[in-house]
Amino acid sequence: MTQRVDLATVMDRLTIDELVTSYAIAVDDGDWSAYRALFAPDGRADYRSSGGIEGPAAEVADWLAEAMRLFPVRQHLIVNRRLSIQDLGGYPGDRADVQADYVNPMRLESGEDFVSGGRYAFSVLRTDLGWRLRAVVIQEKWRRPGAVLGEA
Repeated sequence: MTQRVDLATVMDRLTIDELVTSYAIAVDDGDWSAYRALFAPDGRADYRSSGGIEGPAAEVADWLAEAMRLFPVRQHLIVNRRLSIQDLGGYPGDRADVQADYVNPMRLESGEDFVSGGRYAFSVLRTDLGWRLRAVVIQEKWRRPGAVLGEA
C-alpha cells in the first residue's frame, strides 16, 4: 500500500468510528432526525433481541421515539470496537463491518435503574454523503431488571 492509501484507510476508520459514536449520541439524546440521517436510504435496524422491532430506519426511529419515553435518562457506552473495511486488493472498498459491545444504563420514569448489555453489528456503506449505516443489529445478552422495551 502507498502512504496515500494508508492515510485514506485511517481516515475511513476514524469516520466510521465517529458514525458509531453519533449513533449512540442520537439515541441517548432522542435526536431522531440525526438518527435517521446516519442511515443509507435503504438502511435498516433490528432491535428484536431486546424486545423491539426490525425494519427501515425511519420506521424504527418512530418506534424508538415512543419506546425511549420510558427512559428519560439513558447512556450508551459502545466499546471493544472491531472494524473491518472491505479490501479491494490492498485498497479500501466502500463497505465495512463493525462489531462493538455495549453497556446501556438507563433510568425508568419510575426512578428505577435499568441496565442492559450486548453486542452491536453495524454494516456501513460509503455513499455520496459519506459513510452511512446500512444495517444495525442489536444482540442483547443480558439485562437488569427484566423489563422489555416494547412494554408500556
